[in-house]
Amino acid sequence: MNKADSKPLPQALSVALLLVLGGLHALSFSIGPLPSWILPFYQITLLAIACSQIMGSRSVRQAFGRSYLFGLGHFGVGIYWLYISMHQYGGMPSWMAALGVLLLAAALALFPALASAVWQKLRPKHDSDSWLPRLLLTAGWASCWALSEWLRGNLLTGFPWLNIGYAHAEGMFTGWAPVVGVYGLAWLSAFSAAVIAQFAASKDKNQSPSSAIGIGITMIFGLIGISLPHIAWVQSDGAPFIARLVQGNVDQSAKFGPDMSEGIERYYELANLPAKSPEDAPRLIVLPETVIPILQNRLESSFWLRWTELAQRHQANLVLGVPMDRGTVNGKLSYTNSALLISPETQPQDIISSTANYYDKHHLVPFGEFIPTGFQWFVDMMNIPLGDFHRGALPQAPFNMAEGRVAPNICYEDVFGEEIIQAVQGGPDQEGATLLLNISNLGWFGDSWALSQHLQISRMRALETGRPMLRATNTGMTAAIDSYGRIRAVLPPLTPGVLDVEVQGTTGLTPYVKYGNLPFLIWAGLILLVFAWRSRRRP
Repeated sequence: MNKADSKPLPQALSVALLLVLGGLHALSFSIGPLPSWILPFYQITLLAIACSQIMGSRSVRQAFGRSYLFGLGHFGVGIYWLYISMHQYGGMPSWMAALGVLLLAAALALFPALASAVWQKLRPKHDSDSWLPRLLLTAGWASCWALSEWLRGNLLTGFPWLNIGYAHAEGMFTGWAPVVGVYGLAWLSAFSAAVIAQFAASKDKNQSPSSAIGIGITMIFGLIGISLPHIAWVQSDGAPFIARLVQGNVDQSAKFGPDMSEGIERYYELANLPAKSPEDAPRLIVLPETVIPILQNRLESSFWLRWTELAQRHQANLVLGVPMDRGTVNGKLSYTNSALLISPETQPQDIISSTANYYDKHHLVPFGEFIPTGFQWFVDMMNIPLGDFHRGALPQAPFNMAEGRVAPNICYEDVFGEEIIQAVQGGPDQEGATLLLNISNLGWFGDSWALSQHLQISRMRALETGRPMLRATNTGMTAAIDSYGRIRAVLPPLTPGVLDVEVQGTTGLTPYVKYGNLPFLIWAGLILLVFAWRSRRRP
């Protein structure tokens, strides 16, 4: 796109347009506001409109500012649900909670702004009319944007929520997910948007070979993406079985308040429901994160006896969330946010003494599960039971069951695909997981987009790994996702109930499981290097 191709809008209108575009773009990442099939097309279209403004910038500062405004709208609307957590449950004044969301959105918007600024800095001072430099201009922009997504997902503790690749949990690019992962999909999305923006800005569309070639390449990527699911990256492992996913819909004030026993009892009764028939008896019963919000060794043996007897009675494995006391580590008391496995052979003392099978959460949530240095004041003002947990190892062995090898992850851990694949890869002494399992408690965020945004993220992990993903949550979205990322069954949010679903584990490794983000980083990095080299050598 030549800088002169797009007529500049009045500044106030441009600012408003970019903020609104960013806010509307945030609708791309959850099923509900829009139907799932339209999300990838909607996302690319909105990004293309924004891209036409950003790529028409005349300076690094202008490119940074335009992209920043788009990002501010994108994140400000996309993570609005943090306001619910801080105000409704944390007791913050409404103005302070709103300011907190705005400040986080302002920080996250720096990443796309930096991407556009780098691209603007590297682009030639005078754009060529020949097809190759213009195509490289488009690919360079896609690489800058996608690499900024990767940087946002890895810098400090990482926050890859609302990565543009998540809009493509279904659609023409979905088949690429097992090959290049969500960051590769982000590149394809950004490239497509830039191609459309370049084509729309061309003065003579019949005489624009670079736009035609770009559209052709996008169509080729799409056709390959449609064909890739026909490749059998994975195979079925063992016989299918019935899993029960339990959603209690226990209010947060009751879950962590003096009436917590009522919530625990509700979960027990739901887990203990009889099967419709002996053939439909669940072999795996899954309950959400911190369904028992008390350290395991602070509870009497009689409490755990009810749960071990439930496992024996149903001849099923139970997985439930509970904080666990790990004793003293390096002279400091250690607690973990854990998923506990109770098999029909587990005894109460195994749980109390921490000798039962468990998974300890590795990727902890800042402020919620660990307190960054210098931010104790923030924790003190929040009326939420926040913890300072010990980080679990990475990777950890999956739960070995007769039905397969189950790899749990807790809450937003499944946002980090590069960590999830480690449980699937296995090792010399341990076979990889055949089934993924996410337990979460999103009750802090009410009936917001956070629930369906997280569901889309879980779909992407299933696509990348070729493994089914089961989700058991307190308030939603409790769902069963197959190894192709398709939602097979889901409970309505904010309603108690159980979801008895047939599950088929899989074995075999997708390219993404084998190589992780390395192919994407090489591809995007090489394009960026070539783009920078050609830009510097042009007069």
